Amino acid sequence: MNHIYLDHNATTPLCPQVLEAMMPYLTDQFGNGSSIHFYGRQVRSAVDKAREQVADLIGAKSPGEIVFTSGGTESDNYSVKGVALHQKNSCGNHIITTSIEHSAVLHTCEHLEKHGFEVTYLPVDRHGLISLDQLRETIRNDTILISIIYVNNEIGTIQSMAEICGIAQDHGVPVHTDAVQAIGKIPVDVEDLGVNLLSLSAHKFYGPKGVGANYVRRRTRLANFVHGGAQERNRRAGTENVAAIVGMGEAVEIAKRDLQENSDRIVKLTNRLRNGLREKIENIYENGHSEHKDPGTLSISFESVSGEMLLMRLDMEGICASSGSACASGSVEPSHVLAQLGIPPEVAQSTVRFSMGSTNTEEQIDETIEKVTEIVAQIRSVQNSSWV
Repeated sequence: MNHIYLDHNATTPLCPQVLEAMMPYLTDQFGNGSSIHFYGRQVRSAVDKAREQVADLIGAKSPGEIVFTSGGTESDNYSVKGVALHQKNSCGNHIITTSIEHSAVLHTCEHLEKHGFEVTYLPVDRHGLISLDQLRETIRNDTILISIIYVNNEIGTIQSMAEICGIAQDHGVPVHTDAVQAIGKIPVDVEDLGVNLLSLSAHKFYGPKGVGANYVRRRTRLANFVHGGAQERNRRAGTENVAAIVGMGEAVEIAKRDLQENSDRIVKLTNRLRNGLREKIENIYENGHSEHKDPGTLSISFESVSGEMLLMRLDMEGICASSGSACASGSVEPSHVLAQLGIPPEVAQSTVRFSMGSTNTEEQIDETIEKVTEIVAQIRSVQNSSWV
């Protein structure tokens, strides 16, 4: 069976070129970057190059503003906890975030609430956008951090990050953004946005799993998150995952080179899927913003259809999609993101997220439209007959 992969927001396939770049550091070039001999210098040079590549992609002024981590979750934790713990005693204990953050931020904030911090969770409108006026009203004298996701992983809505940062700067409050779903999909420039901290993860743009990075603007102060050695300029202890870091650097180069071409292709594929489903299936609803959204995310609610049943049937047909965040897999509760949009639980549980990527084709999209249409009709038919 030929499988059709439409779950690129969960993870992306490793690019062959990235694997090729990694291989020497899994074999002959095995040194520890903290060693001063030949083998150590080899890998130190490779890590430094990757740091420059990441800095260049996001418009950082200096490679020294890039800190390598194990992925997006650690990067989010490092940013939020790092600022909170450093600022608490001197500046305050109030954090602002949104109700539709990734669990890496939400659960971190919930943890901090248990340790004396106060968190305001901004609501969103039906399309997933926060109110900038409400943000202004929420900032207090003791606000120490604003953390707002750039591109939502479930619905693809893009927040007005430059405006958010402008408001924050007026009050002298640093801003962190989880940009895990933005890198490789839309242009990201930290200087244009004005963020102080930004999280990214390699496996979301055809790099290896287990590696990510934090952008930390110069003079942004954070408490250390991982203690031990002096790696990452004393900001993140532990021997570097050199092969993965090199792979991330290569993935960054490819993402920068192919950004516009991939974006244009994926927009066309997403529109093809959206329009095909609308033409063939009645009573379906798209979630997220119609304009302010990333190129490849399509969240669709199918009235009177179990999303779980639909996903299982699609999987049997070789089509891979999801109900939302991969980090919430196994949860029986409706998506917290859809709930915050005001979508009723029964509709939220009928939702499927399709996320397109660079390897998808028009033929795959057409087959998906055909299979989804067929399966939805079957599920509705069985459900309607059970009511008779």
